[in-house]
Amino acid sequence: MASHCMFWLKNKNRFCANTLLSHSSYCGNHTQRSNDQWLPCPIDPSHNVLEENLESHLKRCPLLKQSQSLSSQRYYQKGINAGKENEKEEDEDEAHEVVTSEMKRNVVYALNVQELFSLIDKIKSIHASICKEIQESFKIPEACHLWTNREVDKKLPYQEKHVLQQASILGNLEHFGVLGKPKEGDIGEQSWNGVKSVSSDDVPAVVEFGAGRGYLTQVLADCYGIKKVILVERKAYKLKADRSLRQKESLSLERLRIDIEDLKLDAVDSLKEVPYLAISKHLCGPATDMSMRCCIPEEHQQNNAEFYLKGLALATCCHHLCQWKHYINKKYMLNLGISKEEFNALSWFTSWAVDADHCSKLSEIDYTSHLQIMDREDFYTLDVADVLRNMKSTDRAMLGFMCKDIIDTGRWKWLKEQHLESHLVYYVPSTISPENHLLLAWRSSKS
Repeated sequence: MASHCMFWLKNKNRFCANTLLSHSSYCGNHTQRSNDQWLPCPIDPSHNVLEENLESHLKRCPLLKQSQSLSSQRYYQKGINAGKENEKEEDEDEAHEVVTSEMKRNVVYALNVQELFSLIDKIKSIHASICKEIQESFKIPEACHLWTNREVDKKLPYQEKHVLQQASILGNLEHFGVLGKPKEGDIGEQSWNGVKSVSSDDVPAVVEFGAGRGYLTQVLADCYGIKKVILVERKAYKLKADRSLRQKESLSLERLRIDIEDLKLDAVDSLKEVPYLAISKHLCGPATDMSMRCCIPEEHQQNNAEFYLKGLALATCCHHLCQWKHYINKKYMLNLGISKEEFNALSWFTSWAVDADHCSKLSEIDYTSHLQIMDREDFYTLDVADVLRNMKSTDRAMLGFMCKDIIDTGRWKWLKEQHLESHLVYYVPSTISPENHLLLAWRSSKS
């Protein structure tokens, strides 16, 4: 009898080497079980548990201790940044519903061909009217030469496309005067948009949302010099920048393992009355909307109360994951004539921008004049699925880019409503990354 698991690993061209379960030819990972035996863990739904083991698992789930510790923190408030399905009244069942990609696709496939064409024409019209002000702004500052010239510690992970994105985020902050240009040979002595710090030897803190391994902050610390950093990330990561950052004697580093949805930022002790800069690279789907609410809470919006956000640079990502409930500017979408169902369709279309061949320079094409489904009469005999399948790949990509522009323009308009100076820019060419939108905002000296 074999002593190892009999599951064949195609990619490795061998059997699994794990130990067999008793009375089975497979290991625990590959033993066949019926799907109805598995349930999402109530503590952390990202993993599943056998129903028969659920009670014992809840007592030893690795995230149990973390969950209990987090719930006791003053800065934890469940769903504080989630938003509402309906701003006036909210259906309790709908409130917790996540609209999946399949559900969004079904919204599109439920249209008839004429309705699909009408929706595409509406997207083109809206894009032409509201997205004219998005400018290309690929800025690589001199201050980032350590990274762009690969002069950093060789132990630190390096990928040129990521470094160019990180450098351009910081370059745009410098270009618009939010981040002061460091003096030669004196990194860390900088101006911050004319804002007076808490003390003469202090500078605003940096909060990186969706920090992941924290390498955007690493570049910022290496090239500009900062003294206080808070990394916000709900997942655990290996190979984090934390170890390198902690070696900087003048830098105070704090990592909060919490979902942005539940973070009450003004209750974080180390940020009490401290001006800060909010940054992020590739903030997925609704996390962008939640971060904006986190930085500018509802009570500040209503009462125009003092808040300590001095600058913001959020590189958006994964628009196909956006949710109507979480979206920051539903009122703006409704005023444009975009309903909840159409918003779901828009967010589903955005995945086509990411799927495109970005070797071609789609950003140089005038979307509204080139996006044409030719000979529409020929399509009326087909169903919607066939129409979408027969669209040119460039047309699909351009429609995806337009929907991304519309979603982020609504976010930008919301920032302007909060009396902030703000811009929405393409911070890198789509050939570097199709996820190339950057939301910038800052408190002007007049506000």
